[in-house]
Amino acid sequence: MKHLKILSIVILLFVAGTFDLKAQEIGIRFGDFYGNNVAIDGVFALGDFSRIHADVSFGGNGLGIDALWNPIYDDIPDTDLQWYAGFGPALYLGDDFRFGAAGEVGAEYAFADVPITIGLDFRPYLFLVEETEFRAGFGLNVRWRLN
Repeated sequence: MKHLKILSIVILLFVAGTFDLKAQEIGIRFGDFYGNNVAIDGVFALGDFSRIHADVSFGGNGLGIDALWNPIYDDIPDTDLQWYAGFGPALYLGDDFRFGAAGEVGAEYAFADVPITIGLDFRPYLFLVEETEFRAGFGLNVRWRLN
């Protein structure tokens, strides 16, 4: 099991290092992440049509890492809200080890006068490694836009 944890971390660091990613937004996400209750939240642009929405969660039972690919969608009609959906790998390191996939769907609002974005999303998880388990929860994102 220890070797599986180390291999997962090495693969995650390798994949993250292959992209020349610069954070577009960085902030905090509040919600339930496998027993954790807060995460460092970041959005990294991959081009004009997609982004990576990544979180590192802590505050309870261990360390969780999510890196979700989000296609960029148009605004919600007749509102200033923008919606997003995506999926990607989810890793949890603690007394229990979990590896699987997460999905998300949410909406966010980017304030015009200050560089802050607020969003609310729903994130289901399907863990497959060590034990098969399904979990889901809501999260509140508050991020600072860097450019």
